[in-house]
Amino acid sequence: MKNQSGVYGIDPVCFGPVNDERNLTNATDATKTGDIKTANAVAAPVIAESQLPQSDREAEHMQGHWVLAKLGKRVLRPGGERLTRRMLEHTPIAGKRVVEFAPGLGRTTRLILNAGPAGYTGVDRDEQVVNIIGPLAASVGGACVRADASQTGLADESTDVVIGEAMLTMQSERGKRAIIGEAHRILKPGGLYAIHEMGLAPDDLNDSVKDSIRKDLAKAIKVNARPLTAAEWRELLESEGFEVLWTGTEPMALLKMRRNLADEGVPGVLRIVRNVLTHPDLRARVMQMRRVFNTYGDALTGIAFVVRRRD
Repeated sequence: MKNQSGVYGIDPVCFGPVNDERNLTNATDATKTGDIKTANAVAAPVIAESQLPQSDREAEHMQGHWVLAKLGKRVLRPGGERLTRRMLEHTPIAGKRVVEFAPGLGRTTRLILNAGPAGYTGVDRDEQVVNIIGPLAASVGGACVRADASQTGLADESTDVVIGEAMLTMQSERGKRAIIGEAHRILKPGGLYAIHEMGLAPDDLNDSVKDSIRKDLAKAIKVNARPLTAAEWRELLESEGFEVLWTGTEPMALLKMRRNLADEGVPGVLRIVRNVLTHPDLRARVMQMRRVFNTYGDALTGIAFVVRRRD
């Protein structure tokens, strides 16, 4: 299942060897939810390498998304920021109370806060993520609590919107159901749950191929990733008491030049290139991920759903 077009996976200009200046110059194009107190735009946080989760681990033992974060990548979602923005366009936030599961480095958090919610609470089990998101949320009267997404400690039917990205994929079916069930519990009747995850395509993908993808992903990213097909994601959400309102997909082009220019900008791409070239241990991990993405590129996708809690 090799990707013949090279649309997915790693672009050598972005993460591979850079042999001349032309390659660089061409790279141009839990607690109660806190009340939001200001409509001013929220600035991006400055995150030192030492603040990143798993920054104290050897590269070979780091989870794949934190490897990319250590290299300077800030958009770590399977479908990129484009799919996140499409998802949020179908998720009314202004004047709503919002809970975000696993906010990561805060890229989506800023989009949420800048949309003018009535309240915001981030939930993450990683203390370092809480330390990153806490000040960001507090700057507009929100909060971030340290808790597992399957047991947030938040009150029943206390929020209007729950948003979670790139976290259900990393769970077993039991773990997925526990988190989706928690979202259902804390949402008000008719509340919305928006997810952005890794998907498999097509829906009739052979089970043996699915197993190979999951095994190879687990080895490459050091997480027991279990992506699902669009039909499987839909069935899972509906079985946990949700009605699907919208779904969308984007290529899983996490390491592709065009995606990185769109998500990180030219300065961000140049920062990533420099770090890849100067950190051989991290480069080796990226190349390992590249091989898996290239092998299964036509079967991997970013997929998002917006669903409503049924009464």
